[in-house]
Amino acid sequence: MIPINAPQIGDEEIEAVVKVMKSGGLTHGIGAGPKVTELEKGFAKYVNAKHAIAVNTGTAALHSSLAVAGIKAGDEVILPSFTFVATAEVVAMLDAKPVFVDIDPETYCIDPEKIEKAVTEKTKVIMPVDLYGLPADLPRIRKIADKHELPIIEDAAQAHGAVCKGKPAGGLADIACWSFYASKNMTTGEGGMITTNNDKYAEKLRWIRSHGEKVKYESLMLGHNYHMPEIEAAIGCVQLKRLPKFVSKRRSNAKRFTKDLGKAKKLQLPTEPRGFRSSWYLYTVRLKDGRKGTRDKIVAKLKQEDIGAEIYYVNPVHLMPFYHKFGKYRLPETEKASRQVFSLPVHPGVTRKQVDFMSNTVLRLLK
Repeated sequence: MIPINAPQIGDEEIEAVVKVMKSGGLTHGIGAGPKVTELEKGFAKYVNAKHAIAVNTGTAALHSSLAVAGIKAGDEVILPSFTFVATAEVVAMLDAKPVFVDIDPETYCIDPEKIEKAVTEKTKVIMPVDLYGLPADLPRIRKIADKHELPIIEDAAQAHGAVCKGKPAGGLADIACWSFYASKNMTTGEGGMITTNNDKYAEKLRWIRSHGEKVKYESLMLGHNYHMPEIEAAIGCVQLKRLPKFVSKRRSNAKRFTKDLGKAKKLQLPTEPRGFRSSWYLYTVRLKDGRKGTRDKIVAKLKQEDIGAEIYYVNPVHLMPFYHKFGKYRLPETEKASRQVFSLPVHPGVTRKQVDFMSNTVLRLLK
């Protein structure tokens, strides 16, 4: 089976973990051990941010960021429904209301025009998602946010190595949140990172990840235990060095897919709008036949051919049972995409021969 995702772990990562284990320093009381600090400095430089704060998951990054923005019960956060549930989950964790808006049918990212229409007096944050590795339209979203004096918290969990109008993903947001889950473009196993240029946000984010403490046993605010272990950070330091090559291979594989599948009239292929560069976390195609059953049959047949095709996201968040209580939403582009899209393996472990095999299999099944 060609897996949809496969962490690229080598001897250097293993050696880095062993070195930490032999040192005995597996974690740090305020979450800033030497390897965590090294990873933070390296990642901040990579995305051109003033501050980077490591945490133990991408969800912790999102939750901490909303907390530092002052989100409380009754507040509203605008976000897409076509995303992993964690984006909305952290809003609900703070007793706030996720306000779902529709997506652009070409990019699958949140539609800025729909954001403008969703802003109310209760809106406190706009939370775009960089889906499948492609940054959301942050220049347009920034204008809306500035007009209404709202902060942007960018869910960049899938966008390591992506570029938006000449800046690394996250560069136009007030806070950007990243995931290092095992499937991501770089991994620490689990793990996450928060980047920001705001000094006050950065200071409080460091307190939040360690029980609200600036120094041990002196909590200044409500916090959590969101420490990243030193072992994870050691893996991350090696992965960060390898990340440019990882992204380059993903881009090469995506280019090959686009060339091979360009003749398929039944497919809408992913694109990069002018000024945007995807990190190609996933290569996602859309079957123009709008019937969910047709798409599902093709994915099932691909798996029979040992191709790990997957559907992201078969259930938009606004249609999940728990989220019904936040209101009924009609999001036609989101719901249409959920019936039509499927993703193919594009990670660095995929060879050119495998790309051609997958492409030829898809073309054969479409006939």
